[in-house]
Amino acid sequence: MFNNWSELLPTIKSAFGALGKSNPKMVKAYMALDEAAAENNVLDAKTRELISIAVAITTRCDGCIGVHTDAAIKAGATREEIAATLATAVSLNAGAAYIYSLRALEAHDALKK
Repeated sequence: MFNNWSELLPTIKSAFGALGKSNPKMVKAYMALDEAAAENNVLDAKTRELISIAVAITTRCDGCIGVHTDAAIKAGATREEIAATLATAVSLNAGAAYIYSLRALEAHDALKK
């Protein structure tokens, strides 16, 4: 097992609270971002959480994976929906690696001159 997700989630929430006590304005602003993203209700909670999981995968954030997977389950996401979300994230990440590989070749060509 990569992480003990049952222990990680409460640890993250506790640490998040501790940081909030030392910098409440920053946490308030951070929470406002989430509220603003959900404000227009164009996407339902499950869809927003599935997108959040995909982003968490591509940014390699274990805390985000745990928090948003938990929220997706609570919003009704199935294992199959989460797996499809992960396939999309893998596909996108491979595409990003391809594009950044082109940048490396471009850098080589520019620097070789």
